[in-house]
Amino acid sequence: MTPFLIPAPIPEKPEMARKRRGIPIHGWLIIDKPSGISSNGVVGRVRRATNAAKVGHGGTLDPLATGLLPLALGEATKTVSYVMDGTKGYRFTVRWGEARNTDDAEGTVTETSDVRPTEDEINAVLDRFIGDIEQTPPPFSAIKIDGKRAYELARADKAPEMKSRIIRIEELRLVEMADDDHATFEVRSGKGAYMRALARDIALALGTVGHIFALRRVAVGPFEEKDAISLDKLESLGHSAPLSENLFPVETVLDDIPALALTEPEARRLSRGQAIPVLPVANRSPLNNISQGDVVCAMAGGRLVALAKIKGGEIRPFRVMNL
Repeated sequence: MTPFLIPAPIPEKPEMARKRRGIPIHGWLIIDKPSGISSNGVVGRVRRATNAAKVGHGGTLDPLATGLLPLALGEATKTVSYVMDGTKGYRFTVRWGEARNTDDAEGTVTETSDVRPTEDEINAVLDRFIGDIEQTPPPFSAIKIDGKRAYELARADKAPEMKSRIIRIEELRLVEMADDDHATFEVRSGKGAYMRALARDIALALGTVGHIFALRRVAVGPFEEKDAISLDKLESLGHSAPLSENLFPVETVLDDIPALALTEPEARRLSRGQAIPVLPVANRSPLNNISQGDVVCAMAGGRLVALAKIKGGEIRPFRVMNL
C-alpha cells in the first residue's frame, strides 16, 4: 500500500488562519479496539502515537465492546458518513436472566428472570428481528434529546424518553450456546442499529430478560478484521515509516460511488469549488448508470479530486479533497 503523507496546503493569509499542529496524514486506519476504552480515547491515543494533524472515528463503539474502529485521518474525515452509513457486522453474547439499566454488563441489575430459552425457542423468534424492524435505542446511548446526549440524562437519573425508529437487520443467527445462561449471535445490520437493544428485545420475545455480556464489531463498510491493527502495535510503530503500510486510501470507502475521469484543467476548476460541464466528460466516458442528483467521485491521474453531484448539466463539487 502506498504512503499517504501529503504536504498540507499553506493558508494564503497565515496571520489570519490558525495552523493545525501535527503531520498531514490522509487515509483510513482501522484499529482493533480493546475493551475498556472509549472510541474518543482511541482517537486521542492514535493522535499522540502518529502525531497526525486530524483524526476522527467512523462510528462509536461502547467502552465494553471490542473490534473494528475505523479512524479517518486528514482528508478522509470528509468521507466519514460513507462508513457510518455502511453495513456493519457484529458478534455478541447475551446473558439471559438479568436486565441491566445500560443493556450491557457495565450496568446495574434492574430485573431478573428464571426463564432460560432453548436453542429451538431462540431460533423460532429470530425471523422477527430480520429486515426493517422497529427498535427503541437504549437510554445509555449517544442520541441527542433536546440538545443533550441520552446517556448524560440517564446518568443524572432523568430517564430520557427514547423514541423508536426503523432500523435494518440484514442477517441474524445463533452461533453458540456455551451454557444455559449465555447465547452468542452474529449480525449484519444497517445504520443506527443498537446491538444492546437487539439483545434486550430478543430476550423479551423469549419471555425472559437479558443483556449484552460481550460485543465485538467484525466488519464496517469495506473493512474486515484482517484490515485492522491493534492499538498496542500502532503505538509501538510510533511515527515510523511502517505506519503508511497500514493506511487505506481515502477513496476506499467510496467504492460504491461511480468514478469519473477528468482532465487536469477540469480537475483544477473542481479543486477551486467551480462546476464543470458534464457533457465533455460524458463524451469521453458515457455515464450509463448516472442520473441527475447522483454523487460521483471526480478523479484525475488516479487522484481523488472531489465528491460531486450531477445537476443541471454540470458536475458540481461539494467535498473538495486536498490530496
